[in-house]
Order: sequence, then C-alpha cells, then structure tokens
Amino acid sequence: MAAVQATQQALQPASQPKGTMKLENTEKRDTLIESEKKYQKAWAESKIFQQDAPSLKEVPFHSISAEKLHEKHPKYMATMAYPYMNGTLHAGHSFTASKLEFATGWARMQGKRALYPQGYHCTGMPIKSCADKLAQEMEMFGENFERCELNHVQGDEQQGQENGQGMSNGREPEVPAPTQETTREDITKFGTKKSKAAAKTNVALKYQFQIMLALGIPLEEIKLFAKPSHWLQHFPPLCQRDLTNLGCRVDWRRSFVTTDANPYYDAFVRWQMNRLKEMGKIKFGKRYTVYSPKDGQACMDHDRSAGEGVGVQEYTALKLRVKEWPEAAESKVQGKVPEGANVYFVPATLRPETMYGQTHCFVGPNITYGIYEVKKGEEYFFISDRAARNMAYQSIFPQPFKWGEYTKVTEVQGSEVVGTLVKAPLSIHKDGIRILPMESVKASKGTGVVTSVPSDSPDDYATMMDLIKKADYYKIKKEWADVEILPIIETPSYGNLTAKFLVEKMKIMSPKDAKQLAEAKDLAYKEGFYQGKMCYGEFSGKSVEEAKPLVRQQLIDAGDAFAYAEPEGLVISRSGDECVAGHLDQWFINYGTPERSGDEQWQPAVLEHIKNENGEGLNTFSTEVKNSFVQVMDWLAQWACARSYGLGTRLPWDHSQLVESLSDSTVYMAYYTFAHLLHKDIYGRERGAADVGADEMTDEIWDYLFCRTDTIPSSTSIKKETLERMRREFEYWYPLDVRISGKDLIQNHLTFFLYIHVALFKPEFWPKAIRVNGHLMLNGEKMSKSTGNFLTLADATTKFGADATRIAMADAGDGIEDANFEEAVANSNILRMYELRGWCESMVHEARLLKDGETYTQVREGSERIKNPDSIQRTGPKTFWDEMFENELNGLVKIAGQEYELTNYKSALKSGLYDFISARDFYREATKAAGVGMHHECVTRYIELQALMVTVVAPHWAEHIWLEVLKKSGSVQHALFPSVSATKPELDSAREYVRTTTSNITSAEGAQLKKMAKGKQTSYDPKKEKRLSIFAATAYPAWQDGVIEIVRQHFHDMKLDVAGVSKAVPKAESKRAMPFVQTLKKSLESGMDSETVFQRRLAFDEVAVLGEMVAGLRQVVQKCGSVEVIVVGEGGKTGKVAAGIGEGVKVGVEKSELPLSAENAVPGQPTFFFENV
Repeated sequence: MAAVQATQQALQPASQPKGTMKLENTEKRDTLIESEKKYQKAWAESKIFQQDAPSLKEVPFHSISAEKLHEKHPKYMATMAYPYMNGTLHAGHSFTASKLEFATGWARMQGKRALYPQGYHCTGMPIKSCADKLAQEMEMFGENFERCELNHVQGDEQQGQENGQGMSNGREPEVPAPTQETTREDITKFGTKKSKAAAKTNVALKYQFQIMLALGIPLEEIKLFAKPSHWLQHFPPLCQRDLTNLGCRVDWRRSFVTTDANPYYDAFVRWQMNRLKEMGKIKFGKRYTVYSPKDGQACMDHDRSAGEGVGVQEYTALKLRVKEWPEAAESKVQGKVPEGANVYFVPATLRPETMYGQTHCFVGPNITYGIYEVKKGEEYFFISDRAARNMAYQSIFPQPFKWGEYTKVTEVQGSEVVGTLVKAPLSIHKDGIRILPMESVKASKGTGVVTSVPSDSPDDYATMMDLIKKADYYKIKKEWADVEILPIIETPSYGNLTAKFLVEKMKIMSPKDAKQLAEAKDLAYKEGFYQGKMCYGEFSGKSVEEAKPLVRQQLIDAGDAFAYAEPEGLVISRSGDECVAGHLDQWFINYGTPERSGDEQWQPAVLEHIKNENGEGLNTFSTEVKNSFVQVMDWLAQWACARSYGLGTRLPWDHSQLVESLSDSTVYMAYYTFAHLLHKDIYGRERGAADVGADEMTDEIWDYLFCRTDTIPSSTSIKKETLERMRREFEYWYPLDVRISGKDLIQNHLTFFLYIHVALFKPEFWPKAIRVNGHLMLNGEKMSKSTGNFLTLADATTKFGADATRIAMADAGDGIEDANFEEAVANSNILRMYELRGWCESMVHEARLLKDGETYTQVREGSERIKNPDSIQRTGPKTFWDEMFENELNGLVKIAGQEYELTNYKSALKSGLYDFISARDFYREATKAAGVGMHHECVTRYIELQALMVTVVAPHWAEHIWLEVLKKSGSVQHALFPSVSATKPELDSAREYVRTTTSNITSAEGAQLKKMAKGKQTSYDPKKEKRLSIFAATAYPAWQDGVIEIVRQHFHDMKLDVAGVSKAVPKAESKRAMPFVQTLKKSLESGMDSETVFQRRLAFDEVAVLGEMVAGLRQVVQKCGSVEVIVVGEGGKTGKVAAGIGEGVKVGVEKSELPLSAENAVPGQPTFFFENV
C-alpha cells in the first residue's frame, strides 16, 4: 500500500491552493447560497424548466403550418456540445454552459418557450482505455493496488524528461489514460500539505488508479471503474448536480447517455449511419488517416491527448539514386547494402512541378538517418526513422514485409553523407547533384531529406548562397554548391527567379533569418501557384496550378516518385502512442470539396448556408467565426467514421466496427426533441410517455419523426397519435436556434454538425446559429492543475455561490478570443449582491413615507430612529431629479436588452447591473444633497427593474427580490423583459450636463487642494469658508457661427464627416473650432434634432437645471456657504443672479465687474469662480 499512501499524501489539498483566492469571511456568501439552494429546490419541484411543444389538443396535428405554429407559440432551443463523462465539469465547461444558460434565460424573458436540454457523451476510446488500464493494474497490484510499491510511482526530473510519464521494469512507458480533469504528471510539485516522507518521494502519476485518486474517487471504489459501464453510472449524476447548483435552466427529462448503453440512442445512430451510407455520403476504401499502431485503429480528434485538429499532409516522395558515396558513408554502407543494389535518398516535396530546377539535396548534418530495405538485395531508402515508421503503414515496403513492419540495415550520420552524388529525376543537371548540409532540416518533418530548388524556394537560395560563401566552414567543395540555377516558373511580380528576387528585396542575409524566410516562402508559394506559368519542361506554358498534378503523375508513372503522407504535426493517442499516417481500408464520411473528391453537391450546399448571403442561412455572430468555417470547408476532407476499439454504436453493416465519437454526435440535438417521450431515465431502461420499445424504433420510424417522409410505416405497431405527438415535438423545436461551443470545435464537430444536418434534414430544419466562445483563463492565466490555478464548476459554486459565479462568467468576455474568469470579480459580487439585496429589502420593508408638511431633512435629523436614511421617501409629484433618474433607467433597460439580444453578456451586465447601480447612486446622492430624498415610486420601480435586468445572469438573486421583497405572484422565471418608454434627449443632455458640471467644479477644487499641499500659491484657500459663483451664458461667441455653417454642409444621413469639416475650417480657427465640432458631433449623433443643434438651442433649460443643482453643489464643495447662478450678458462683463442658495444670495440682483472666467461661459458650458468669504 506504500504507493497508494504516498499518492494520497501527495494529493492532500493545501489549506489554500496556490494561485487561487482564499475567502476569509463567508457569512454573506453563505446567506446568498442558502437562498440559492431554496430557489433551486423550488424550481425543480415546480418543474419550471420543463418545456413542451403545444399539445395536439392545443393545436391539432398539421392544422397550421410550422411557421404559423411558431408565430402563435414562439420557441427557442439552444444546446452546447455535451461533455465527456470521464470526469466532472471544470470552469471551462461551465463558461460555455453559461452562454447557453444566458441565451435560454433571455429567450424566456421574450415570452418564448425556451428549451435547454443536456446529454452525456460516452462514445470513443477514453472511458474504455481508462477502464482497461485499471483492470491491468488490478491484475498487477491487487484489487486495491496494495502490491504497488513506492518505487513503482517514484519519478525524477531526468526520468520524466526521458520517458514522459515514466517506465517500469524495463517495459515501454505505460501512460495512464487521461481524463478531462487530469493534466498533471508530478503530483508532488504543487502547493499541498505533504508528510516529510511524501515530500522526499517524487510521486508521479504513472498509473490510472492514481488518476482516480486525484479525481476524488475513494480507494475502495476505484475497482468499480474497471468496468466501463460504471463510468456511465458515476459521472452523469455529478454533471447534473453541478449544473443544477449553477442554477441552469435545464429540462433534465431529455437527458441521455450515448453508446449502446441506451438502446434508443443506439437505434438513432444506426438510422443516421444507414441513411448516410444509402445517400453515398459514407464510403469504403483506402485513404490516409492518422493512425495509432499501438491501438490498431484510426486516431481521431477525440482519441488524442495531443495534436487535436492535426490532419494528414500528403507529399510526393522522390527517388534520388546514389551514384557515388563519399568515403565516410562508403564504410557505413559496405557489408550492409549488397553490391549492385540501389540506394535512394528520398526527399518529400509539396512542389513536384519545380523538380526540373533541382541543384542539390540537403540533409541535417546532426541527424542520424537509417538505410531501410525496400526490396531485398535490390532497393533501399535513405530516410529518417520517423519517415520509415510512417511508410511501413502505407504499404511502401512491399512483401515479404507485413503491414507496419520495416527493416533498418544500417545507421548513418547526416554529416557522413555530405558530398554524395545522386541522380535527381527531371533535373537539368543530368550528371547528378550533390548531397549538402542544411542546419534547419528537421527529422520530424517529411523524410528528413530535402531537395533543393533555389529558383523558387527562398530557403534553398539562402542556404545555397551561404554554402558558396562558407564552403570551407561547411567542409564542402565550392563547386558542389555553385551550380547553375534554372528558371522554371514565370511570375508577374517576381520574374522567373522568384527566390533570388525575394531574398535580395527583403535583404535576407543568412539561412538563420527564419522569420523573414518564412514570409518570403509564403509570398513565393502564393505567387507561383496562383499566378505562375511554367517556362521550362514538357508542360511549359501551362499554369502552375494545372501543371502540378501532371508533373507529379509523370514522376510516379516513371517510377521516380511515389505518394507519401505523414501527420502535419505531433499526434499522441490517449494510450500514449505517437501516431503515424496510415493508408488503410476504412469507412469514411465523404466530407470535402469536389476538388478533394468530396460530394459534388454536399460541400457547396453547406458552404452556402455558412456564408448566409441571403440572410436566411447561418448566423455566426462575427465575421471572424464565419471566415474560420469557410477556411475549414476549404481544407476538410474525408473523415474516418469507424474504429474497432472503444464504446459506441456498432456500424449496422459491419459489427466489428464502432461509430467514432465525432460521427455519432452530429445531429443528436434532434434526438433531444422527443427523448423524454422515449425513455424516463438516461439509459433508456424505462419507457417514456410514448410507451415505445427501442426495437420498435426502425429506420422508417425515424424518417417519419424527422419529416423525411409523411408516410407512417404499415408494419409498425406504434399508435398514430403517439407518432404524431413525437413528430410535433420535432417540428416545433427544430430548427435549432443556436449551437454554443468552444472555438476549438470549429475544425471538426461544428463543421460535421452542419454537414450532417444538411444531408439528413430539409432546409427548414438546418441550424440557425452557432455561437463560438474562446477558452477560459483563470485569474489572467491558463488554467492548470500543475500550478494550482484550476477550478472545477463544483469548486466555483461552493466557493462563490451560483450567482456570483454566473456574474463572473458573464463578466469574463463574449468574443472568440480567450476570456478571463476573475475570482476577484466573483468575490466582489458576493458583497455587491448581498448589499444590494439588503438595500432593496430595507427600501421596501422599512420605507418611511413623508407625510403632508414633512420634509426629508426634518425626518432625517429628527428624533425618529431610522436605520437607513434612504428609506425616507417622498410621494406625490415628481421632480427634475426623479424624471432624470427614470429616463436614465429607461435608457439602460434598452441598452441591456439590445446587448442580451446580441449575446454580448458582458455589456448587458454592465448596463443592467453596474450602470444601473451607478444610476441609483447618483440619484440617491443628488436627492440627498438637494434635501428632498428619493421618490417612493422611483425606488420601487428601480428595484423591480433591477431584478429584471439581472434575471438572465443572476436568477436566484432576482427571484428573492421578486418574491420576498416585491411580493410578486409567480416566479421571476416567468417574467418578461420590461418595455419602457423611449428616452428623452433633453433629459439625457441634462444628466450629462449635471455630471460634467459637477465633476468640473469638484475637480477644480481638488486641484487647488493639491497645489496647497505642495506649498504653491492658490487664488483662494479651499479649506476656508467660501462662495461658489456659476456663470451661464445665453449667447454664443460670433466665431462659432461660421463653424456651424461648415458642420451643416458636412452632415448627412445622421453622420458628420469630421475629416471634411477639418479641411474646411480655417487653420487659424482650428485649435478652438475642432473641440466645438466634436461637441456638435456628439449631439447630432445622439438622436437630437439637427436643427436644434445647428440653432444651438440647448435641449434643456440650463438655468433651471443649475437652479436644481445649487443645493447639491453646496453639499459636495467643502465649506461652501453659498452658491449663486449668474446669467451673463454678451461679453461676460455683467450679469444677473438667476438662482442660488445660502447667506447673501439675492435672486434678481444685477452684478457687474465679474471675474474673467465669466467671459468664457457659453451656453451648455458654464464657468465658475471660488472666493473666500
């Protein structure tokens, strides 16, 4: 048990995980969580999120069209990629779920029947692989792994570097099958509490049982997971628990697990595959695919622990026959390669059309190559070990070799073959070309051998020039490198020696200028392929695009080349195997462009739906996402859809094969529509309301339910009304309104999802929208268990509660770029929502309404004991401050609604919560300073609107306010988003004026205080009693008249051409004119009547507004005894007191000898003056 105990000790959580926040006082959080649990329970009991299509009694079957049905009963169906059931949900899953959750909440507030179903993905290798690992480990170490000794799990840095996850007993490294939560290897390198023994022991995750311990599975239960079926029993309930604790609006009746564990879903997948095969969308034949030799099957994206999205790159492999070895190589070859046998250097190229211009062949001088037997005694290849392994699975090594076998006869260092003379097919250098060194050659790319065409490859040209210049350094003869360069391709931009042109133009001085060379390579390839014409060889005059396949075929037919493929990058299977490109017989879905042998009509139809040029196709919410789909549609080709190992549905026509996990998950959203009628539990063990057995769900029945036919099969025993009820559910909920997913699934799942919908369903049922989000960072850094910067969904809701977590999710970001979950945001919102809740409760439950004759100040300063002065509220007529507050709320409601509609939840949160609270705060402080207090109706309206503004994001908080504070009947989950009056421009302008003027005055006072603190002289002492005079003008300066006329001429269609105005304004006036122009622009584009702006009429009465402000200004300015508003005449020399407050203020009194600041006042931009009294 030593290894088990050491692992358990190493996994003991620290008092505080490194990198995450520690909460000190949790009383407020606990209060909110208690309320959240209460409402989650109530929602579950009331089945509030269970949504059904209109019954056949409400609307008889096919009595109206689907379009009319949706008009009469609006609906919204949203789904996300179902999570894989080999672990619990982490914050990344919940971020995607939050987008789905918010979209569903918004749809409910629009009065729609909104459906959010949730399934569980179990198909593929991961669960089976993990279970098999455990079974092996139980055989090795016992049922509870008691025979696993400490040395079995010890690791050190050197061993970790060499073996990845370690070796044991001299065997190949046995890598534990990863789960979605397990990313760390050395579990002792974390902020954890360890015993001294554990600290001394470097415990590495070498075994699956250790990973299960890391997942929190009790030791005595781990043995149960040796059966794949137990994973399907254990993790789905945890997924439901976590999403419920987040407050998700899920209709759990429609949930299911995939694979044949659910016979209904199994039948659904078989129908899908049968129909695709009948339509010619599924084919059989040899094709290249990423293949795991260890697993003995294709390794698709979901089967990989590294390299998701990596495809196969096909090359033309050339055979360059050795004519003469250098002495160093000769000694290595002698006795290993029979005399008279041909040895070929085999470079792999993507540009066979340029082979006429081969001048050299490059090898990496520090790479160890092998010479491999192709035909015993006759033919051998000089290539990298990696290339040989790939070729073995492409039948390039013929009999007697079995598929996957190959023989290396000797090893040779790259430096030892420099100077070898080889015959290069098609090259003009008929006497042969030399093997030369190239430092940048990689053994992990191609065959490790690179043919050189310096006419069109900037890399080759730069290396050639370097070799000529430094021949002695490279230990070569200069004449080997200094050979004629043949023009092969004529281009309009770079002539017929593209590489030379670009290297010289871009001043590339060395082969080490990697960044510039990469740019040059890209330019050369694009220009050559799309614009170039052949100017040498049999196909001279043809375009490169046309000649490329012809030259390739000519080389292959002559026996001078063959097709070779490899993965585009490193791919590691979940079993720890480095994958190859295999050429094998397999069932595949015929995705791809017609040029890539794809279905001629299929890809164009999907592409048209994505481009959405008629406005009736797919909404991707951003051009960037649309372009990503278009790019994938261009390169995506046939996809292997079956494998022999794992969990899933058997291919109906070949039971030795299972449908792979990205092929059984393309249209399951349609299954959601009536899953609850088929079965009551996620495994399909208990029949649903339809009372239909899984064996009754024939392909013909699925066809009818999904509207592929209107004929009910005569052979079925299912009642007609039952079938019509199920079909009603499909016809009502489809098409899917939005599919939400991480951006990484664009390259596979989301594109497959579109393809198969287009293939199987009528156009009216094709998906309407896909919303893609970025990955989620935590506290500004990538989530990682190895650093302790990691958060599961269960952790988040336990730590912060549901609403604070949801608010932080909304605040994290909305675009395709990576988002950031800030624990500080979640934590601050615990306090914010707790305090706001308490304030709302106080305002309603403890409201002290003023009686006739009472004033706010009297009550506040009187003997009456009032806990919160905000609860002293007025009734009766509304004031300027009340109207301005209500107008601001109306504007924020409209903005929030627009942002929710656009799925911009961060912006909606800003308007609907943060700005809403700011508006309340401004209103509260303004009415307090004015000595009038808030209006009861305004306060109540604010509380109701605030609850509705956050119902989408923070429904538990909103429910408490709705039911417990406002005493509304029925849940806020049934409430509609409020309809408010249009904002009034005059009140918008007045609000901006009040805030700007107040800010200018307080900032000026603050500046004086800072000057005093630095010992500088000030015009008055801000710390002593003072008077504030505000100067308001009624007339504009004459110079503005000319600017107004210029602006009028450049204002069209509600847009001001500022650049045009700038050119028209005289230079001498520009400095003061342009700020004025910006002010006009803001007014014009705000919706204010243009004539009002041009005539320079303020949208509000400036003097009246200043009169409302004086009481408040006296409160915010330090030691301010009085405030007076003076309306100045033309020139600002004299004026009259129009309003004021405080000792000595006399309204109507004429004033002369005003300070200089009075002369600068213009309408809408008052000036002011402080003086001590």
